[in-house]
Amino acid sequence: MICRPDKARSLIATAVLAPILAGALALGGCADNTQDQDPLDQARTALSHGDGLGAEIILRRELDAGTPRQKLAALLGEAELVQGHLADAREWLSKGEFDKATWTHGFHMLGRLEMRDGNLPAAGAAFDKALTAKPDDSELWVDIARLRYQGGEQVQAIEAANQAVKLGPENPQALHFRGLLVRDAFGLEAAIGWFEAGLRHAPDNPALLADYAATLGELGRAKEMLKSVRRLAAIDPDNLQIFYLQAVLAARAGKPEFARALLQRSGDLERERPAAMLLSAVIDMQNGNNASAAQVLTKLARRQPENRRVQALLAHALSLARNESELIYTLSEVARRPSASPYLQTLMARAFEARGDREAAAWYLDQSTRPRRTKLVAIQGDGTDSILLSNGELGGAEVLAAVRGAIIAGEPQDASRIAEEFAGRFAGSADALSLAGDARLAAGDAQGALQRYRVSASVRRSWPLTRRMITAYRMLGQTRQSETLLADYVRSAPNNLEAIAVLAEFLAKEGRANEARILAEYAAKKLATHSTTQ
Repeated sequence: MICRPDKARSLIATAVLAPILAGALALGGCADNTQDQDPLDQARTALSHGDGLGAEIILRRELDAGTPRQKLAALLGEAELVQGHLADAREWLSKGEFDKATWTHGFHMLGRLEMRDGNLPAAGAAFDKALTAKPDDSELWVDIARLRYQGGEQVQAIEAANQAVKLGPENPQALHFRGLLVRDAFGLEAAIGWFEAGLRHAPDNPALLADYAATLGELGRAKEMLKSVRRLAAIDPDNLQIFYLQAVLAARAGKPEFARALLQRSGDLERERPAAMLLSAVIDMQNGNNASAAQVLTKLARRQPENRRVQALLAHALSLARNESELIYTLSEVARRPSASPYLQTLMARAFEARGDREAAAWYLDQSTRPRRTKLVAIQGDGTDSILLSNGELGGAEVLAAVRGAIIAGEPQDASRIAEEFAGRFAGSADALSLAGDARLAAGDAQGALQRYRVSASVRRSWPLTRRMITAYRMLGQTRQSETLLADYVRSAPNNLEAIAVLAEFLAKEGRANEARILAEYAAKKLATHSTTQ
């Protein structure tokens, strides 16, 4: 095997550190009794603590002592995986040469490797082999759930995650992943219990702690979030998410300069993670760097062209920067859509007014004061939309364009046929089901739309999907059900100001002025504190 320079340095370090590590394991034996363990069990203990290098040192020592390769390959492959050495992991795992005791674990690790490399069919094949030998392995079912979700089979992923929890009710990985799925489908508060259950069994799990802290923050529970972040810093001080989470707290506390300094220490998170990009833009606006915020939001808007909140923040930043030309160029067509928010249309009116085009300004201002449409309206895509299925097969953006085109052309039955065929090809995809629901709704089949929307919402209940479900209920004359759905969504996403405003408007129309006023005041308070959550 030809080693990379960094790998060579690791192997040199292995020779130097081996005696030290052996002594450390002996000293640590007071807690784990590792000095009494078989070397392979010592390696497994190291791997359970995320110490891939420590496990590799032990295993290579056993290999040098004459232990057969087949007995060590699965664990050595896992040790390389933990360290992120994928090529070296493949050397140990790809041939499938494992002894009987480690055969299942070897193919489980091979499946993880293929997932990391993006080869989902190969990952599925490896997991299937492991599953035939050990169908009751909770951790294996967690990875199967992750694979299905990554491959666009989100409904099947939920089934696999439920199986993982059933087989391992105390498995922190199973509880963690199920919590993430619950957060997508049922909201922040519903996920908290799952994360807390996982932490009861694994209080020092960094990934679980980070997601728990982030969810607490989104719920506005800042003191509890800070406690969890401090815990994360104590057990995993090199975790870059610590700085991102601390930056969120600093921004909410009105300390934008400190928040910027913390965010800059989060490495690539600031440039790669949408939530971190959004936070960066908000911090820039708090610091008065509106042009810089607009640059970040422009990049984010290209990645998430249907994200109305990003569009509104981009318009706000451009308006504060007095860049009316860019605001008009970037968002004037979005502001012309029937679904455009009054806020965006008002900012567009001001931009045209500043440019001296009073006729255009008057048109946008008039649109901003008109009652909102409740009927689904198709809009022409700009070529950037995608279903975002991650299995790499051709079809997502093209099908979306075809469905929209058929609706615009007044051929909703064709739109429904195309969307249903696509949903059949990708059974279990929340995005495909949502698109099929849109086509049904455009064809006037509100009941059929709701059936598909409900399944999609069981995976990920976004605000746009919730709005369309409300439209379907109202088309069926089921006003009370639409109110219940809306109120439930607001409870699950207490920082979504648009949803709160819609609910307040509904309550006002129902003559429930006091409840509407309370909601409006709550939304105004949230807006004033520059909330950075969805």
